[in-house]
This record gives sequence, C-alpha cells and structure tokens, in this order.
Amino acid sequence: MKTFLSQVSSIATTVALAVTALAAPASASTPASAGPGHSPDKHSHAAPLVIGHRGAAGYRPEHTLAGYELAARMGADFIEPDLVSTKDHVLIVRHENDITGTTNVSEVPAFAGRKATKKIDGRPVTGWFTEDFTLAEIKTLRAKERLPELRQENTIYDGLYQIPTFDEVLQLRSRLSKELHRTIGVYPETKHPTYFRSVGLELETPLVRALARAGLTKATSPVFVQSFEITNLIALRLEYKVKVKLVFLTGATGAPYDLVSKGDPRTYAELTTPARLAQLAKVIDGIGPDKAQIIPRDAAGNLGTPTSLVRDAHAVGLLVHPYTFRAENAFLPVDYRRGTNPADFGRILDEIRAYLNTGIDGFFTDQADIGVAARDAFVSAA
Repeated sequence: MKTFLSQVSSIATTVALAVTALAAPASASTPASAGPGHSPDKHSHAAPLVIGHRGAAGYRPEHTLAGYELAARMGADFIEPDLVSTKDHVLIVRHENDITGTTNVSEVPAFAGRKATKKIDGRPVTGWFTEDFTLAEIKTLRAKERLPELRQENTIYDGLYQIPTFDEVLQLRSRLSKELHRTIGVYPETKHPTYFRSVGLELETPLVRALARAGLTKATSPVFVQSFEITNLIALRLEYKVKVKLVFLTGATGAPYDLVSKGDPRTYAELTTPARLAQLAKVIDGIGPDKAQIIPRDAAGNLGTPTSLVRDAHAVGLLVHPYTFRAENAFLPVDYRRGTNPADFGRILDEIRAYLNTGIDGFFTDQADIGVAARDAFVSAA
C-alpha cells in the first residue's frame, strides 16, 4: 500500500508540475516541438473532418444511439459522446450530469426526491444528477429533445430512446464501421472532470478502460479525447500513458475550471496565444475552439474578420476543430440568416465555407449531412 501511495503521489506531482510549467513565461520566438505524432505540413493532406456533434442533434434527441447512427449514415467521420458518471461509476453519455432537460426524470414520481442543488464548476445548479443514480436506474429513463422550441420535429422521438453507456457507443461505432465499409471515429468529451473527481467518480480510469476494451489504444486509433480542462488531459498523457489524440477545448470567454479551482488566473484567451499554444503542443494534439475565436462577430452580430488562431495553432503542429455549426437561424450570424423565424434554416453552407477557408482541420456540427455537403463542395472546389 505504501508503494502504491508513493506512486500516486509521484504521478500527482508530475501532473501538477506539468500544469505549472504551462504557467511559466513562454517565448513566442522559440520554436516548440510539435505535439505527439505531428508533422508540420500534415494539415494540407486530408479533407477536413465532419464530427457529428452529440450524434445528429439537429434531427434526433442528442446523445442517443439513434442519433449517433444517423450521423454516421449521413457521412460523419466521427461521432461525439459527452461522458458523465453514474453513482456506480459507469460512464454514460449526456451533455451534462444535470439530466433535467434531456430526460424524463422530472416526470418519474419515484425519483422526485432525488432533485438537488449542487455547485458544478463553481455555479449552483438545481436538477437531477447522473451521479445520484445507478446505471440500472438510468436505464429506466428516456431521452427527450433539449431544444424543443427550435427543434419541434425532434420532440416526436421523446420517450423513445434509452440513455446509452459509453461502451454501447463504442460497440455501435465498431458495427457501423464494418457495415458502412469505412472507419467511424469516436470523439468523447470528459464533462466536468474536476467536479467528478471531487465526488470520487473520476472519469479518466473508466474512459481508458473502455477504450482498451474496444481496442482503441494506439496513436493511430480513430479517437480524439477532448476536455475543457487541461489538467486531466495532461494526466491522461502522463499518468495513464494514453496514445490516442488529445484535444483541449477552449471558450471565447472564461477559463478552465481546473485552473479556476486552484486560483490560477489563466483564461482561455491567454492559453490560446502563440506562446501558450507552443507549450500545449508538447502534450496535446489539437484544440477545439469556440468558432467565435476563429471568426468573431461584429457588434451587429455579423460575421467578422478571421483571427490568427488557426495559423498560430498550425505553426506548432496542433489540429483545429471548432464548434458548433448549426443550421437554425438562432445560431447563425445575422448576415447568414434567412427570414426571422429562429428555427428556420439559414445560410449554413456559406458559414461553414467561410470557416473552411481559414484552414480548419475539422468541425463539429449538429447536422452531419449538411456538414458533409459543405466539406465535399469545398474540397471539390480546391
């Protein structure tokens, strides 16, 4: 036991030092070695990836096996499950551990007493939480549309689908890869890793074990693991020795909660400067920025002028996969909308093309068929 605790302490120290190292002053003029498996010119060799965001969220309730399958059949290269934990430490796929808006849990009398208020990433949240339910209990629930006011057609599927486990998604990925005669990748996101670790349900161990069961452990495996926190990505690389590709998700505002919780003042904006990207590239393989970090909108809400982020990331060997492209007017820049109904589809093909012109390596979309059409048209015209 003493040896084991010493190893854990040593690993924790190593990870802590790695995180601290990212805070050290960095010289933008000093070239950084590219991240694991990178070659400086690889960005021009492959068509941009289309990532089925939460499955086919534009057409089915998000994070359902039906949604993932539809995205794959529409041509998505990767499907994206968000990972949270049950009380018995099983990874399931939900956008948040608060499942109030994505399941029928509030309608189940037996679970009325489970409603709670918790502090998640520093903010009070009231609802029903996955970590208070066993997998068996979760399986009695059914998924429902998260945005019924914008995606009314999706509500016809409310109550039809179970909540999948991560293992079930990986099994689906394998089956569809064989059936469709092409490799379907998986792009899991660890949700609130600092919070889950604080309640004794860390996400990294079951994630790594699930990938191992599925035979997805090589650097060449069709896997990207993503997180809005940097500490658990470093731990996955240094502690768990994972070889699959790692992607640091960033926001147009705010900061990673793992750093906030430690009093570290670094924001996403600072972590995506050229100097910080050069440091990150020593550990991770790519970034997943809010698309506003690549092309911000002006004061009127119109699409503005591209920043240097894609170029800066590519300079140090990092891939760039922005999020999220959605066809509805409500999500589009003002000058890309059609009509005034927020649920109507706007000029999504044109918006995606504008971002592809910046050199991105892939993108997350709720409508995989539209993303594939935009990508293929862009590649054909190149």
